Order: sequence, then structure tokens, then C-alpha cells
Amino acid sequence: MAETSSAATTANTAGTTNTATSAAPNTAEIGVIGGSGFYSFLDDVTEITVETPYGAPSDSLFLGELAGRKVAFLPRHGREHRTPPHRINYRANLWALRSVGVRQVLGPCAVGGLVPEHGPGTLLVPDQLVDRTKSRAQTFFDGEPLPDGSVPNVVHMTFADPYCPAGRSVALGAARGRGWEPVDGGTMVVIEGPRFSTRAESRWHAAQGWSVVGMTGHPEAVLARELGLCYTSMALVTDLDAGAEAGEGVSHEEVLRVFGENVDRLREVLFDAVGALPKTADRDCLCTRAHDGWDLGIELP
Repeated sequence: MAETSSAATTANTAGTTNTATSAAPNTAEIGVIGGSGFYSFLDDVTEITVETPYGAPSDSLFLGELAGRKVAFLPRHGREHRTPPHRINYRANLWALRSVGVRQVLGPCAVGGLVPEHGPGTLLVPDQLVDRTKSRAQTFFDGEPLPDGSVPNVVHMTFADPYCPAGRSVALGAARGRGWEPVDGGTMVVIEGPRFSTRAESRWHAAQGWSVVGMTGHPEAVLARELGLCYTSMALVTDLDAGAEAGEGVSHEEVLRVFGENVDRLREVLFDAVGALPKTADRDCLCTRAHDGWDLGIELP
């Protein structure tokens, strides 16, 4: 991991700085939710701790500059990968990113392929999502009072197309620019985890026509939409899921091995995508209109 600034800073829910020890402003326009391998290359990283009404995010935010863009990296499972998918504080993660100015989010993740054509090493940029999780808080607008006494209204957010079309186009172009032909579109089914699927579950997922299976893509995508953020998933297939292959099924060791073999080129594609995303002021997609016509009842950061 790259060296962070001499002392972490603390930001409040509005994204302003309470204690600053670095000359770099603690703001960003693009968020990346992934592992430590996606920010450890930076020479100058500012680590900040962000408080949210929903508790602590998975880890500090790591702010740096890439391709002339200010980026906030957030380790989805924590920097030591100790938080399983079903215990990630997704609401705090997305709120924290928005509080430092982030308006576009890239979410690289490891997934299992549900059909033989989507074997290990495939990069898929999904355009649809199916939620099969069970216990995750997946909305900011549940009518429950926040610590400051404000109460969000109950809001039924449009979610027919869960991913940002502009972000998807950028991600596809970045992959092709690196000679890695991606799968354009497909459905990601998100399961609770942390266990992998049974063969019966995997075959059922495949029979529905779904493309890949993961454990973290929901509720990340819907929470981003509720905050008016552009969200783009970049799914690296690390294995064929249990129903798509013979043998003993998926192993954690196999997933880590294949991810390790592909992380360098995934990082290159990710960084190219960061540089190619539209400027915040130039966004003109459905994500920016998510709140049209709604009284949210709370002020977003």
C-alpha cells in the first residue's frame, strides 16, 4: 500500500473537513469501490475518515489524483478484507463517497460465470441486475429517523435500468482500448453469501438467462441511484459457477488465484475509465434525474 499522509483527516456528513493535515483538498469527483490493489499504486494518498448517519463505512476513504481526476477509493471489504459481503455497510459506503463530492462510481467486482462462454478471465459490463439477497438494508428512504432528527420520506425509486448508460459506454471503451474485448451487457444476480451457490441454485440462475453471479453488486447499485450517483459495474469472471462446471465446485482459493492473474489489466482498464468519464457538470443521464418530482424529506450530503 502506498504511504498515506502523515495523519488521517476526519470529514463530517456534509463532506467538509474538521481536521486537515494535508494540503490536498479532501474532495473527489469519482469514486471507486474495490480492493487495496486499486489505490496502492498512487504516490500521494490522503486518507480520511468519514462519519455518516448510517455508521462507519467499510474503511477510510483514500483520495488521490488519476488522469487529472480527483478519485476516492474505498476498500469494499476493508483494507484487510475482513468484512463479508452480507455485513458490508453499503449505505455508509455510498453516503461517505457522496459526502466528499463523488458523483460517479465505478464498482469492479469478482463474479462467477453462469454459462461456459463466460469463463475465467472474462470481463462483463452488466446492464441488468437481479437481487437474491436476504438481509441487507437497501434504501435510504425507509421513514426511519436519522441521528439528527430528520426523517426521510418513503420513496419508490425508478430502477428499471440499474446501471449508468454513460458509465457503461466508458467502461466498454476502456476495455477495448486495452485489447480486452468485454461482454457488453448481461444480468448479474446477487446472492447473500458468503457461501457459494449449490449446483441446483447455479443451474436455476443459468436457466433464467442470467449471466454472472456475485455477492456485492446489490444494494450498491440501488443506493447509488437513490443518491443520484452514476454507478457502473465492471465484473471480472474468476470461475465458472457450480452448475456450469464439473468437479468439486467453486473454491475461494480459485477465485483469489484468477483475480490475482487479472488484477493488473483490470486496474489498467479501470484507470482508463476514470479518465474518460464525463465531467460532473456534463453528466446528462437518467442517474442525474433520479430525484425528479420527489420530496426526499432529508438533505443529501
